[in-house]
Amino acid sequence: MFRQSKFFFPFTIVLLIVILLCAVAFGAVSIPIHDMFSGLLHVLQNKKSANIYEGVFIEIRLPRVLLCTITGAILSVSGVLLQGLFRNPIVEPGLIGTSAGAAFGASIVFVFAIRMSAEIRDLAGPLLVPVFAFGGGLLATFLVYSISKSQKRISVTSLLLVGIAINAIGLSGTGFMSYIARDPQARSITFWNLGTFSGATWPQVGITWAVAIIVFIISFRYSKQLNALILGEEEATHLGVEPEKLKRRIMILSTAMVAVATAFVGVISFIGLIVPHILRLLIGSDNKKLIPASMIMGAIILTVADMGARLLIAPAEVPIGIITSIAGAPVFIFLLKKFNLLQEKGSSYG
Repeated sequence: MFRQSKFFFPFTIVLLIVILLCAVAFGAVSIPIHDMFSGLLHVLQNKKSANIYEGVFIEIRLPRVLLCTITGAILSVSGVLLQGLFRNPIVEPGLIGTSAGAAFGASIVFVFAIRMSAEIRDLAGPLLVPVFAFGGGLLATFLVYSISKSQKRISVTSLLLVGIAINAIGLSGTGFMSYIARDPQARSITFWNLGTFSGATWPQVGITWAVAIIVFIISFRYSKQLNALILGEEEATHLGVEPEKLKRRIMILSTAMVAVATAFVGVISFIGLIVPHILRLLIGSDNKKLIPASMIMGAIILTVADMGARLLIAPAEVPIGIITSIAGAPVFIFLLKKFNLLQEKGSSYG
């Protein structure tokens, strides 16, 4: 119903702004709107917070909400890119090993960072975990893609089976890191694997936003080529697209996005599956619309999920990965059933 509507993007942008204001205002400590404005004014004037509400707003709530927003956008766009790459509506970073590989890479840093030389830690700084997460996520995604590929086509069944295997390897590696870790390190890995925004900081927000803006711009440049790839690799080649080069670049882009987000907030599943599917029902499959729309919708859905995580058992909170998994698993089952029905009719994804 929104495919030809000019109001879809304005409506979703307004909805996002309203949800962001609600996310900032409500929590274990409710923050009045006037304290939000006064807190921002004091920051611009380089003054200290006037009261506890301003302090919570500037130091805790605002960086958390901003990191949540960009993470939702990142995971959603990554889902769009991977689904366009594999020409498959049930692909998302968590199902093809990217998240598990990134988690394993990050857990290595948690356990062994203390044994690394001071020179390496000083050189990498806050990028040490994202770099290892990127390497693990890229390796896992490449393995799934390479093993699943047969006769220039990717079987959905083999994709899922190989993804399950690579996920199991990644989870086993993370589990082993937890086993040999000391208690504080093991707790960090456990909570990190469940996903949380409770430790959001302004440096994390800055790094994630900087990476996200770059990859979003690059991703949008490939939207036409992804549209051509939907027709098939041979047809895309006739249209001037180089499928293999495009696949490598999309894999690197998607992995970079997921790895950076995963490194800071932990594993959050199914956002990259749910959002693209909803948007395809609403606005169609044109990647020129899907990519910007997924940025907005992903930010909305993950911010709402984070609000639920903070408010359900306040003042404690539920790990956000649990909420997204509970909501996303039924959607995944629905898509699997839909795909099986298509298979029975003789259709397949190439």
